[in-house]
Amino acid sequence: MRFRHRDGTLVHLGYCSNVHQAEDLKGVIAQLARYTEPVRERLGADRLGVGLWLARDVVSELVSDVGELLSLKAELAGRGLETVTLNAFPYAGFHREVVKKDVYLPDWADEDRLRYTLDCARVLAALLPDDAERGSVSTLPLAWREPWPAERARTARRALDRLAEGLAAIERGTGRRIRVGFEPEPGCVVETTTQAVRELGGLDPERLGVCLDACHLAVQFEDPAAALNRLAEAGVPVVKLQASCAVEAADPTDPAARAALHRLAEPRFLHQTRTTHRGDVLGTDDLGAALDGGLPAASGAWRTHFHAPLHSDPEPPLRTTAAHLTEVLAGLLGGPDAHCDHIEVETYTWSVLPEPPTDLPGGIAAELAWARDRLTGLGLKEEPS
Repeated sequence: MRFRHRDGTLVHLGYCSNVHQAEDLKGVIAQLARYTEPVRERLGADRLGVGLWLARDVVSELVSDVGELLSLKAELAGRGLETVTLNAFPYAGFHREVVKKDVYLPDWADEDRLRYTLDCARVLAALLPDDAERGSVSTLPLAWREPWPAERARTARRALDRLAEGLAAIERGTGRRIRVGFEPEPGCVVETTTQAVRELGGLDPERLGVCLDACHLAVQFEDPAAALNRLAEAGVPVVKLQASCAVEAADPTDPAARAALHRLAEPRFLHQTRTTHRGDVLGTDDLGAALDGGLPAASGAWRTHFHAPLHSDPEPPLRTTAAHLTEVLAGLLGGPDAHCDHIEVETYTWSVLPEPPTDLPGGIAAELAWARDRLTGLGLKEEPS
């Protein structure tokens, strides 16, 4: 879906396909028919954005076979879909039985990460709609925080300079600008906007910035206005917003809240959990560890990195950080100028909910409708196809 901001900026809204299990090109195309086109139909939209997640093998196939790449673009167009952004955070195996910390591999000190990201940019340059101003690719925030010795940090920094050079070369060759956003996440080398400014400041702002995941921002208890101001003052652009909600337990000593949290402590994904104590943010690397005593329960609310559906509440007395996400949207798009033009709903956890949905397209459509209503409530106008 497309929206026009009051300053004239065209804002794209879609959802991320990493919710679907597909790690070959045939599977990617099948998921467009099985899920994405039905989502568009449920919304009653003539055109729907989809932020594709393309595993390494799929990207390799597409960059080596222009015919397959053009076929994918035609498949998208034929189903009323468009792609202006790719999620290149997971490299492969995102729906394995156990993912956890493997999702951070390869990291930005590994040559494979640079090659994969540039290949994603090449694919996106070909998939972009003709009238799209630019594309975006989101990636991990350098690496998991440990081990991260100084030499690997220096190697990663050199890779970012090479990334900017590679993106500039793609633009010269295709005429399409692709920007890459590094996604701060709890537990990583870059987990806050303060760290993003430290690690990403001084890079090419025309091509490199942050992908701001609202769930991660909430888990770290970052104030939206302060976080956005910090990035803006440092000249670090918000390349992309992942519209997402964390799960919050207002009183983690409540037996009902703890029972509901236990039902979210599933084995596939990492669910970093945070609380505040005397002004400090304390955390564990996974929800199960927090429940086993790794996080103080009496100091205040817990927030956990479990992407919850935007439009509905989790099991009581748990709640989501939807109000926090609404503040982020207002900070980016509620003023006279648009500070982000790519928004991606990224709830990849539907399959690991205590009660997975029987109607996944309906759930995704409801999330997108929730996001659409927030955007129009900020004064953006939905564009006709």
